[in-house]
Amino acid sequence: PLRVLCVAAAAALTWLLVTGLTGTDTRTSALDRLMGPPGPRPFRPRFRCGLPRPCPRSSLAFRLVSGAANVIGPRICLDGRMLMSSGLNNVGRGLNIALVNAPPPHRLTEETRRLFVDLGSAAAPDLGFRDSWVFVGAKGVQDKSPFEQHVRNSRSSNKYEGWPEAGLVP
Repeated sequence: PLRVLCVAAAAALTWLLVTGLTGTDTRTSALDRLMGPPGPRPFRPRFRCGLPRPCPRSSLAFRLVSGAANVIGPRICLDGRMLMSSGLNNVGRGLNIALVNAPPPHRLTEETRRLFVDLGSAAAPDLGFRDSWVFVGAKGVQDKSPFEQHVRNSRSSNKYEGWPEAGLVP
């Protein structure tokens, strides 16, 4: 009785496997799906600056990507318009502010650091040599800006031999 039950179960599984691979309709055959051309990819809409969701009318979309070493340059997109990128050939070494290049962070004066703090930066006083810093601020900000990332240069954790890997501010 157990042997008959095992043979029946094996036959049923074999039948399910064969019908699943070949199918009664050739368009639904798993074998045809595996061997045939791939179907269309699902459409995922992108909004201004490549954001996954649309922004309300009263706000501006932005995306900031800091570069990595001298290989990948920084990019700044504001309201669907790319302001800075390597492709536009308007970024360089040091501190890039919108379309203006400035000295590297370790050469910032105390007055310049204070101005960044007044714009809402918490990391400006601590910026050092080869640090990666992305910041969006505004004049008259009461609290610190929620759009700030600071990656400290560290030989033990740097991805690009002496250069920190950068991040993205949402």
